[in-house]
Amino acid sequence: MINKTKRAVIMGATSGIGYEVARLLLSEGWKLGLAGRREENLRKLQSEFPGQVCIKAIDVKDEDAGNALFSLIDELGGMDMYFHSSGIGYQNANLDADIELNTLETNGTGFTRMVGAAFRYFRDKGKGHIAVISSIAGTKGLGIAPAYSATKRFQNTYIDALEQLASMKKLDIRFTDIRPGFVATNLLNDGKKYPMLMKTDYTARLIVKALNRKKRIAVIDWKYRILVFFWRLIPRCVWKRMSVKN
Repeated sequence: MINKTKRAVIMGATSGIGYEVARLLLSEGWKLGLAGRREENLRKLQSEFPGQVCIKAIDVKDEDAGNALFSLIDELGGMDMYFHSSGIGYQNANLDADIELNTLETNGTGFTRMVGAAFRYFRDKGKGHIAVISSIAGTKGLGIAPAYSATKRFQNTYIDALEQLASMKKLDIRFTDIRPGFVATNLLNDGKKYPMLMKTDYTARLIVKALNRKKRIAVIDWKYRILVFFWRLIPRCVWKRMSVKN
């Protein structure tokens, strides 16, 4: 029996979760197309895993980013899984307009641009796996991070909709919505203290396990699964009076 090499594109592989997930998949023998804004960070993985990595500098906010993704897929020789780990998030209690709109453009428009392109590729192929990093922040609207919370809820719903669309078109496309809690990445390198902060390598191991199982929704980790369960039970009239910080 021929053991076919699995191929994946990771968008947002220059650091943090995307970078660690890439390392783990490469160690499992995957061939990867790695994309992100900082090409120099991608070259490090390419040098460590020669013959397994193709790289391309892509900014999800660029209008031509979808075409750049297709170019990377061609160079990779095809794609079995698209993993979207590109996103930003800020605490913005002052509701600074630039922060809100930049978050929306990256986590909303950029997300839709890239995930939509991946869906169209798998639609033409007839099968595939789309996995995205969203967040537990999509569970409730967090007053200190309005745009971040809203865009994460959008991502959850968008994946739900694409799953239904794939079913309607009788496509064998699987979806994994990964919802981490606080992870020690540059995103949270703001000097604030975050509860239940998880290490990046630990988070990546749980994510890869969920990817290999093609799990539909994966809340990372068990502590956050408990937190989200109780969050959902809080009535809106109570939630609005709660002071949720960091």
